[in-house]
Amino acid sequence: MVSRTSSKTYIALLRGINVGGHHKVPMAQLKKEMQEMGYTGVITILNSGNVIFLSDEQDTASIQDHISSHLKEVFDFEIPTQVLDAEILKGISQTEPFRDEELNEKTRCYVTFLGNAIKEQMEYPMSSEDGSFKILGQNGQVLYSILDLNKSDTPKAMTMLERTYGKGITTRNWKTIQRIAKKLSADSK
Repeated sequence: MVSRTSSKTYIALLRGINVGGHHKVPMAQLKKEMQEMGYTGVITILNSGNVIFLSDEQDTASIQDHISSHLKEVFDFEIPTQVLDAEILKGISQTEPFRDEELNEKTRCYVTFLGNAIKEQMEYPMSSEDGSFKILGQNGQVLYSILDLNKSDTPKAMTMLERTYGKGITTRNWKTIQRIAKKLSADSK
């Protein structure tokens, strides 16, 4: 008897594309490339490199390497990619990591995916010198942080994250995480 694996839903988070006119990756072409790599049910969300897809492969590291190397070949620049099981992202979206913070229209809430950049557990919360950026905490391979634009117009939040965790990380706005999760929920009905 042959054992079959069923397709699983994953999220690919591409880092550093379509930012400030650099490293342009059109979403229609990204979708086409993902399909050519053998992934099915491909959906792109926003222009920042968020892709929902199905794969029979169960090893996220293998999928991640496959996508990264293929996209580098096609677009001729490195595109760091993190791949998550869709259930992980759904779980993250159901937490309330910012509930104890004072939020306003100038506050930005972020989720950073550390990938292989996990270091020893840090002391949280951790704040920038000017207090405009605060890392609230870490849960496994995920960091939660807030940026207060009332305190600084030129935040160095991502620089602080990269200096602490390396360049293999990728960050998404909380609203983007909610949007991806909403699409996942809609598609599972």
